[in-house]
Amino acid sequence: MASSQPTNQQQQQQYILVEKRDDGIAIVRINRQEKLNAMNLDVIAQLSSAMDNLASDEQVKAVIVTGTGEKAFSAGADIEYMSKISPLEAEEYARRGHAAMSKIENLNKPVIAAVNGYALGGGCELALACDIRIASKNAVLAQPEVGLGICPGWGGTQRLARIVGVARAKELIFTGRRVNAEEALSIGLVNKVVELPQLLDESIAMAKEIAKNSTLAVRVSKMLINRGVESDINTGLALELWGWSLCFTHPDRVERMNRFLQKR
Repeated sequence: MASSQPTNQQQQQQYILVEKRDDGIAIVRINRQEKLNAMNLDVIAQLSSAMDNLASDEQVKAVIVTGTGEKAFSAGADIEYMSKISPLEAEEYARRGHAAMSKIENLNKPVIAAVNGYALGGGCELALACDIRIASKNAVLAQPEVGLGICPGWGGTQRLARIVGVARAKELIFTGRRVNAEEALSIGLVNKVVELPQLLDESIAMAKEIAKNSTLAVRVSKMLINRGVESDINTGLALELWGWSLCFTHPDRVERMNRFLQKR
């Protein structure tokens, strides 16, 4: 994987590594390589905590989520753990997964998934919770839960349908089949496919394109899109009017418009 630029801060935990770069980009790495970055309760807790930290850091303009190593973004939830738990414990596990995915989906800054290898089950759901997905050519995505006697439980039944359409989501979830990077691109499951060595650099380049824009405008746009897809068109348009007007309250808007006029 291509190396990144020097950083001004690096926070290391057992399962989640957070790198905060000088250019306003944070890279979050799932660090459980020996288990293909599968997410147990500790990983979920640390991921959730990392998102809380990033949400409150005004220096961070965009976030990239990826896995350590070259084989897996995340192989999903911890099947060994799930094989031993009760229905009530399963509900709590799913509830924690839902909370972490929702924090990513609703984070007050854009999140890019750099999908480096397997993104299965909960790993696919993690990618779905991100705003944009860039995949390496060796990426494989799937919701294979039905083969284990369960349904997707971290948002897959809802987010996958919103991203690729209901019929396609039903096919992928009912069959549990794996989708390679090129097919994922063709059905809109990922935004872009690149060679593995270029994955992080491509993700950083896109994050920089986002970070150079108005933080408030990007934040409001993300909120409007997320809320709009859950609403009827009239409600979504009313929300857009509110968001548009809100942007005019910020001095950054004045500065950017004046700068544009001066350049013209």
